Amino acid sequence: MQRPIMTSRSFLRMPSEQAGPGDEAVAQDLVDTLEANRSRCVGMAANMIGVNKRIIAFVDEDLGGRITVMYNPVITATDGAYDTQEGCLSLDGERRTLRHRRIEVDFEDRRFRARHATFTGFTAEIIQHEVDHCNGIII
Repeated sequence: MQRPIMTSRSFLRMPSEQAGPGDEAVAQDLVDTLEANRSRCVGMAANMIGVNKRIIAFVDEDLGGRITVMYNPVITATDGAYDTQEGCLSLDGERRTLRHRRIEVDFEDRRFRARHATFTGFTAEIIQHEVDHCNGIII
């Protein structure tokens, strides 16, 4: 189900709680909401739809534009820092931020199996933005 976009900065600044079995409906709502906003958005965190859980969804260009879901993502390594400008559905305009060209992420997949993966380029940038959301950091 598509949900409205959260714009409350005080809510978005709260660190998200761990996700677990039972949060699959939230993940599906996140995917549905991202799909509905795909023309202007490439990633979302659950707090952007008003749910304070560590779940992100993003368009993975390395997988042909498929939407990927991660539960409890944690960035474990970074390389290649650069400055960029980013926008966010929850905020007006763009803001300057620091990102990394390559990241490694520990996360759980849709079956809550532990995973580790490396991402580069724009996909890495999207994931960093959404993990920041999970940590209560807004650009």
